[in-house]
Amino acid sequence: MILYKLGLFGMDWDRTPFLDNKASFQRGVNQAIRRTTVELVDTLGRVRGTSQIDQNLQDARGAITFDEETWYFGLRPFGPKTPTPSFYRTAASSLRAFNDRLMKCEVVFNARADNLLQFVDRIASDIGSTSDLIRDRSQNFNSGWFDTRADDRFWFAYGQLYGYYGILTAAHHDFQQILDNRGLTPLWNSVEGQLKAALAIQPLIISNGREDGWIMPTHLTTMGFYVLRVRSNLVEVRSVLDR
Repeated sequence: MILYKLGLFGMDWDRTPFLDNKASFQRGVNQAIRRTTVELVDTLGRVRGTSQIDQNLQDARGAITFDEETWYFGLRPFGPKTPTPSFYRTAASSLRAFNDRLMKCEVVFNARADNLLQFVDRIASDIGSTSDLIRDRSQNFNSGWFDTRADDRFWFAYGQLYGYYGILTAAHHDFQQILDNRGLTPLWNSVEGQLKAALAIQPLIISNGREDGWIMPTHLTTMGFYVLRVRSNLVEVRSVLDR
């Protein structure tokens, strides 16, 4: 955190050409975890909308949605603060505590079809927003290897898909009975396969070339293709659940 605040010789890490890639990846993972935590609080971790919210999940949601840049000391407001990593560690501890209690059948995980429908719909909307960010960068900037901001979009999307790959793989087991009853197992396997294929794309340097170019690759467009493929499959899952 201290090194992040200092930057590279005073330059913000997010302004560097390549040294911000790990941060972009982590932001993508964090986005997936945030969305899932919110859904656990609102639907998956409750029997119904009027039931009590689990305290561990409530604590996790409050901590994981904290901003990403708070350090030990700030100017607005002036004075010492609790840094962001402490909040994220608290969120992780709260989620683990909920999982431990779930293993002992002390809390609820409501694996209903309507909850799965809403969860899938929210994920589809989330990655749909990411696809629009990729589209905007890909259409308006075609500098190839020299587009030093394209890698931010790429690694954010990569991190987001990485997070959702783990989450949706786990959800496959949690909602196995519903997937089998609705005949959704092959389609869900397709979602996981598309996510896995997207995660196999790991170029050393991200190029944002023209779609019809032959010298500079179009890594950003390729990632956008996989994002849309995943979203398309999720929308199809949602439509089957909504019948």
